[in-house]
Amino acid sequence: LRGLDGFSHLWVLWIFSENIRGTWSPTVRPPRLGGNKRLGVFATRSSFRPNPIAMSCVKIEEVKLDGNNGPEIVVSGADLMDGTPIVDIKPYLPYADCKPEALGGFAQNVLYQKLQVQIPQELLQKMPADKREALVEVLAEDPRPHYQDDPNRIYGFSFAGHEIKFKVCEKQLIVVSV
Repeated sequence: LRGLDGFSHLWVLWIFSENIRGTWSPTVRPPRLGGNKRLGVFATRSSFRPNPIAMSCVKIEEVKLDGNNGPEIVVSGADLMDGTPIVDIKPYLPYADCKPEALGGFAQNVLYQKLQVQIPQELLQKMPADKREALVEVLAEDPRPHYQDDPNRIYGFSFAGHEIKFKVCEKQLIVVSV
């Protein structure tokens, strides 16, 4: 890690260890397009890929060369779960990794706003403590198909071995069962 403390950001290559499936589809329905339009999986950031490799850009908060458990990198802004297997890391190079002229495809034209998440304490307690923050982050991203906007409809998905049920009213997501 020597020299890494001179960088502000880091690319982390990791494995979708909690999302590995035996099969995959060459097309997916990106939620940001309403969930009705299919695109090729390689034109999206879907986690359902032919291989479980992912990549995230994170901010380096601190590099500890002599930590208690060996060298350690403290980061923020990670979009992966605690305990996720890391394959490799690479420093973010502004001259190579930042392309202001780059086009954002379909994602550039879709407005995005996170939802406020409400989980009653008794339901949150059903989740393992180390998965709670990740659940809130996933829910804030609005995991329902965007072509559906019925405030009375109950949506659901599996997360960390639990079935999460929720509804959305305006910009508020309310978990109704775990």
